[in-house]
Amino acid sequence: MRRLFGSVRARATLGAALVVAVALAMAGAAVLLSLRSNLIDQADTQAERSARSVAGLLSNGTAYDKLDLDEDNPVQVVAANGTLLAVSDGLEEISGTATDAVKPVASAGGTGDSGDGDSDDDADDSDGDTALEPGEIDDEATFTDGTATVEGETSDYRFAALQVETRDGDRLTVYAGESLETEESAVNTALTVMLIGFPLLLGVVAAATWLVTRRALRPVEGIRREMAAITASEDLARRVPEPDTHDEVARLARTTNQTLAALETSVERQRRFVADASHELRSPIASLRTQLEVGAAHPELLDVPGAVEDTVRLQRLAADLLLLARLDAGEGPGATRLDLAEVARREARGRDGVTVEASEGVESEGVEVAGSRGQLERVIGNLLDNGQRHARSAVTVSVRRDGAWAVVEVADDGDGVPGADRERIFERFVRLDEARSRDDGGAGLGLAIARDVAARHGGTLTVRDAPAGGALFELRLPLAV
Repeated sequence: MRRLFGSVRARATLGAALVVAVALAMAGAAVLLSLRSNLIDQADTQAERSARSVAGLLSNGTAYDKLDLDEDNPVQVVAANGTLLAVSDGLEEISGTATDAVKPVASAGGTGDSGDGDSDDDADDSDGDTALEPGEIDDEATFTDGTATVEGETSDYRFAALQVETRDGDRLTVYAGESLETEESAVNTALTVMLIGFPLLLGVVAAATWLVTRRALRPVEGIRREMAAITASEDLARRVPEPDTHDEVARLARTTNQTLAALETSVERQRRFVADASHELRSPIASLRTQLEVGAAHPELLDVPGAVEDTVRLQRLAADLLLLARLDAGEGPGATRLDLAEVARREARGRDGVTVEASEGVESEGVEVAGSRGQLERVIGNLLDNGQRHARSAVTVSVRRDGAWAVVEVADDGDGVPGADRERIFERFVRLDEARSRDDGGAGLGLAIARDVAARHGGTLTVRDAPAGGALFELRLPLAV
């Protein structure tokens, strides 16, 4: 049971059934109340019509024993003092009117034997009844619920009570009942139809929801199975099926495939990174080992400067790999405020052929950015190393403001970077053909590190042709606020 209702299809079906059930219950209650109200109104109208018919005869002076009373429904004529003056034939029991008497006590000859008219008027006035003129019928009838037994059959009735003043000044009340059997029958029939029809309708809704949800979720199950297969096979080249629709499931499939593609690219990039790192580390380690082994066997042949150079190179490569690993792990840039002009001057100090230029206002105000001092020093240092490696004679560093940006430009007078390679040089372990010599070039990590650091500081690093020839690297970082 828990597994069944753990599925989206089961929950959707149950939810739809509950919503429809509540809606049907509310609608059914409203229909029954409206039907009952309308039928009671009809009964009130019919009862009042019968009461007015009898009241009209009384107002014209018709004797009690001459009244044309409805034999199918109960009718009573009651005096102000509660005396039953006339009653319809066949009435055996009654409740819900002013008296439960079923035998009249009035004289058989007229309408004036109900008692003293003056005392009746006084009673009417004391009860707050509507003042009527002789022969007048009250405009408003009152209604009550009750029961009556007519010719042995007991039913519920709706009684209309209507007051009338006779020509002799007697205040009378006519009670006329209308059976509620039709109302009860109609309500019971409607209730029976609802009790039978509503469950059937709920069943149809649940079945339709189950089938529609099953059809809608079928592509999701296909995506799940394919993802499970990809997980089991570890084949990131596989893709989930994309339904030929434009709904949320199709968008989910496309997003899943995009995620798989990005994951495949990332994993492939990591594999290349590990392979390239292993290759780059192998050379200095092998060279250092060879020199140490030769030195151990023949101390006089030990190349100490070469061993130191290989060790330094190995140390730098390890530091670069460690920094890349921290950047890939999402290491934040920090929030230290530093002056890029000062950083550029400090990194350029002691480098042959490197000059630093600052635009007007930078010398006095500085160019402050927020971030990691160590990482930004590494960026500018890597750009200077790259510039010196490819320059013929000079490298120029300029620092300026450009709106909300701090801009550092490093230009050299070398051969420049071909247009086709201007993005490729920022990839890891990439070195152009003329820079592939490990003696002249690095491991191909400097520019990759520089761009990654710039991006994590909210900036950019691009390359274009320098005005005087060579390459110009432009670093843009947001100014500190």
